Amino acid sequence: MPAARADVRRVFDGMPPSKKDKKAPTAAAVDRIGALPDEILHHLLSFLPAQEAVRTCVLARRWRHLWKFATGLRIVEFEDARSVQDVRKFVDHLLILRGHVGLNTFELELSGFSEDDVPYLNLWTRLAVLCNVRALTLHLYHIEFLCAKLDGLPLVSQHLRTLDLRGVSLQGSFLDFSRCPALEDLKMRHCQIDVDKMSSLSLKRLSIIFCRSALDHRVSVSAPCLVSFTLDSFAGRTPLLESMPTLEIAYVELGRACSDFCHNYINRGFCGANVAPCVNCLGYSDESRNTVLLGAICNAKHLELISPLGMMIFARDLKSCPIFNNSREAHSSTCFRGTST
Repeated sequence: MPAARADVRRVFDGMPPSKKDKKAPTAAAVDRIGALPDEILHHLLSFLPAQEAVRTCVLARRWRHLWKFATGLRIVEFEDARSVQDVRKFVDHLLILRGHVGLNTFELELSGFSEDDVPYLNLWTRLAVLCNVRALTLHLYHIEFLCAKLDGLPLVSQHLRTLDLRGVSLQGSFLDFSRCPALEDLKMRHCQIDVDKMSSLSLKRLSIIFCRSALDHRVSVSAPCLVSFTLDSFAGRTPLLESMPTLEIAYVELGRACSDFCHNYINRGFCGANVAPCVNCLGYSDESRNTVLLGAICNAKHLELISPLGMMIFARDLKSCPIFNNSREAHSSTCFRGTST
């Protein structure tokens, strides 16, 4: 997709002129793009950064308002912008002039956001949802792990199908998708996830990569219709997965930043009666659930589990999960990869 977006402005450059054009090289004859129906032009404009799409208004009288009806908005930093505030001014005017015309895609990709800009980010997100957006992408990049806080209100949309988040802080009821019945694809990367529960009855693909949680308790994940699940390098307490009976593919990799790592394991084994419990084991000992991860994903057709030595969560889950109990030792290896059927 990135390569396609970069080249879309030159998609017609290599077209050879027709015989008719060679005989009569008039302006009308060579304006092949202008001859396309409005619906196709609206779609083509959606691949351009919003700033460039707006600039097409000077091409000809017909192009004056075409940009307002583009089926997608790509808001990225541009060369003339001296600060994020310049981008903010442009986007505010853009959304006012565009009105509530429907959107298929809305993509925001910026860096260097400050706290003063966060209310605008929330406003733009809600306006995109009001425009019945189908694919919503928010990618914010920061030098340090500082995330822009989205408001804690849940999204309400009958049309949203894909949500792609990067570098944002999620709180309150934002991840309650009970009022997004069409949502099927959720991606989160480098996000701060401080919600009690993530829930969706329609979600089919869930990806949580390099995210973290500062909560003392586990984030509960309820997505019974999941087909694909990825959890990679989660920092904090590992999320608690509820039943996923339709799951086909699962990939789980836990790193040292996970709070379910026993600090005593390498030298003395897991904390027990003869070993003073470490901080992580003290917080883990009061869990009431038999399994945190494997009970929900053990029926996946393709399953890959990776963790460093001393990961308490796999040790206990493997003992408590019948499908693995007779076939794998809980502490036997640094990496466990397998396929279950």
